[in-house]
Amino acid sequence: MVTAISDYKQSLQFRDLDREKKKIFIQVTRDGQRQKVCTYDLVVGDIVHLSIGDQVPAYGIFISGHSLLIDESSLSGQSEPRYMYEENPFLLAGTKVQGGSGKMLVTTVGMRTEWGKLMETLNEGGEDETPLQVKLNGVATIIGKIELFFSVLEFLVLIGRFLGEKVIHNEFTDWSSADALTLIDYFAVVVTIIDVAVPEGLPLAVTLSLAFAMKKLMNDGALVRHLSACETMGSASCICTDKTRMLTTNHMVVDKIWIANTISNVEGNNRKDILQSEISERVLDITLQAIFQNTGSKVVKDKDGKNSILGTPTESAILEFGLRLGGDFEAQRREFKIVKVEPFNSVRKKMSVLIALPAGGMRAFCKGASEIVLSMCDKVVSDNGEPVPLSEEQFRNITDVINGFASEALRTLCLAFKDLNDSSNENNIPDSGYTLIAVVGIKDPVRPGVKEAVQTCLEAGITVRMVTGDNINTARAIAKECGILTSDGEAVEGPEFRNMSPADIIPKLQVMARSLPSDKHTLVTQLRNTFGEVVAVTGDGTNDASALHEADIGLAMGIAGTE
Repeated sequence: MVTAISDYKQSLQFRDLDREKKKIFIQVTRDGQRQKVCTYDLVVGDIVHLSIGDQVPAYGIFISGHSLLIDESSLSGQSEPRYMYEENPFLLAGTKVQGGSGKMLVTTVGMRTEWGKLMETLNEGGEDETPLQVKLNGVATIIGKIELFFSVLEFLVLIGRFLGEKVIHNEFTDWSSADALTLIDYFAVVVTIIDVAVPEGLPLAVTLSLAFAMKKLMNDGALVRHLSACETMGSASCICTDKTRMLTTNHMVVDKIWIANTISNVEGNNRKDILQSEISERVLDITLQAIFQNTGSKVVKDKDGKNSILGTPTESAILEFGLRLGGDFEAQRREFKIVKVEPFNSVRKKMSVLIALPAGGMRAFCKGASEIVLSMCDKVVSDNGEPVPLSEEQFRNITDVINGFASEALRTLCLAFKDLNDSSNENNIPDSGYTLIAVVGIKDPVRPGVKEAVQTCLEAGITVRMVTGDNINTARAIAKECGILTSDGEAVEGPEFRNMSPADIIPKLQVMARSLPSDKHTLVTQLRNTFGEVVAVTGDGTNDASALHEADIGLAMGIAGTE
């Protein structure tokens, strides 16, 4: 009864979630008419209109659009969004539009997509017994064998005593109905012993304790789909976790900056004076101009009057850094008039803007991949803010700085500018002759409390493994920072993992990068079936769904599809 009531309450909660999840409508062009349809009614050949915030409902090909930026982190684990263009036209179901707009032609729907194949794995296998159920079954088996032994022994002793008395009194051949009743009484005694030895209250006690644990978890905002999961969490011997949004915040921030021949570490939230004490006011001004003028992000105020930034993670990180330096986004935009913008794309790997200066003339700003922007520069900003020629030695030193940032798993960008006196070519943004301002190192920081949580797990004898779709260098750096990757541990990529024997690699495996959903599923399956581990999996994306289902305990964050 208790179990039935608990399961009924859970089913009501998840039914409400499923009802809300299915209410997704999109704009499509079908039979020459634009109409709104449910994602479940899409067919091959529909033209889907995508805009910011939409979820890509099916697999398709990019037809047209403007700066269509797709976040694939929920499906592939890639933390960096991807621009769509003719050379890179394939859109994946389950990803989200983070910027721009566009149209796509639906090519695959339903179970034929990779997402559909992933969902098929959720139907594989049945319900496995939890560690507690295995132990309870073992205890019940032992109790049953013991009570059966003593019951049979008791019955034999009673029968032997009864027959002995018959022999002593020379009544062995004289049987009556009273003797039959006596034998029946002996059998009733044996059955009573067996019945008393069965712990009838144990299942109820276990169910009540699990129901109480489930209620506490619900009060903390955790929905428990299976009651037995409450006790399985306490038996976990291995945790496989995703990186993005699990270990890291998925909020890019500026970690280091090279400017005026100085490398500065950027930490904390109050960094207004970080550069003012090290460089001149002129260098700071040109830096803030490069940040606020050459950006595709926006600064908006919420109901409480606090600033919030809308844009891609990388753009938002640089813009947030400018605000922390004491810059005023709105004042900068009012002071300078933007003449032309060349938005970022995956081919050019840079973004450029041309502005009109209040005193006359033009100024171009460029921001993008470090190696590309640095090759466009022939000058560098000196300590006093004056452009000076970029020597070969300085070029090598700056390249070493970029490589040093990259070795720490930082995403590097260069900021540069160029003054133009001839306003007749105002529609042309130059591709060379820039002055380098700064090299910025950006990263996705580790969540507060993650290091302590990992250390607690290790002290409890629980092995923690990171499984991510990100690149191997970033994965290694984050794993070391969290305390997951040790000196005797292994970090491999998905293709390497697939080509190796599980018995050889899994015991030392601590980090797997560039992994596919099938790799996560294989790892969890091998850990459970081959190595006898009780596996817990934490995930927040559709790519984690099969591993969450296969694990002994799946901790789904419900952020991007795992629900």
